Amino acid sequence: MDPNQQALRLLSATAQGDRLAFEQLYQHTAGKLYAISLQMLRRRDWAEDAVQEAFVRIWHNAGEYQQEKGNVLTWMTSIVRYRALDMLRAAKSRRENDEEVEDIADENTPEKEFYAERDRVLIDRCMDLLESQQRDVIQLAYFRGFTHAEVCEHTGSPLGSVKTWIRRGLERLKRCIES
Repeated sequence: MDPNQQALRLLSATAQGDRLAFEQLYQHTAGKLYAISLQMLRRRDWAEDAVQEAFVRIWHNAGEYQQEKGNVLTWMTSIVRYRALDMLRAAKSRRENDEEVEDIADENTPEKEFYAERDRVLIDRCMDLLESQQRDVIQLAYFRGFTHAEVCEHTGSPLGSVKTWIRRGLERLKRCIES
């Protein structure tokens, strides 16, 4: 059976309150969702929390899935991504509101600032070399945190085109940065 069809069947059963189907859906998708969460959060404990909270939302909102808007895994991935982004925003807010004074001089040495600026200039230069479609979708997806579906909606482009532009653009960026 096609993995998307299997996930759709399990999600539909989950929407009806079938705990066994939900367990099977979890077993089939949790590893991939955890990998996405870990990539975004860079902390195992946060990644685990994000996936757990995402599955709670999936359980409660399984009936809201709309097949015409994308496949099941894409929908589940967007739930995990939004939860991870919420966690990152909350962590940033806590850091900004933290009243403990840190020794800024140790963190922002002139040398570190020079290399960070050099990296930004290199990335900007390489981004400028991309085709406009590639540059636009990469900026939306990676610098503004849009999901592929949101990029499609924002640009009015089909999902396949958006994914292709992102993949090819990232390949060109990698070659440019490594050269």
